[in-house]
Amino acid sequence: MATLRLFAQARESAGTGSVEVSGETVGDVLDEAVHRFGEPFAQILASSKVWLNGDMADRASSVGERDEVAVLPPVSGG
Repeated sequence: MATLRLFAQARESAGTGSVEVSGETVGDVLDEAVHRFGEPFAQILASSKVWLNGDMADRASSVGERDEVAVLPPVSGG
């Protein structure tokens, strides 16, 4: 199982900053997260960047047991 790390609004929506999720690709991991956390999480995910082990990733990127998928929503400050 991969570790899914969530930041900012994604973390708030899911109610956790880290969770173990199974999947063979980044897309599988994200789909399982949407299934677990629902539509509000899906909406945040739609505008987020996704990283795999510190590198930008797409949904087709392969995921192994020790990999980390990170969801980084856009942030604003002021």
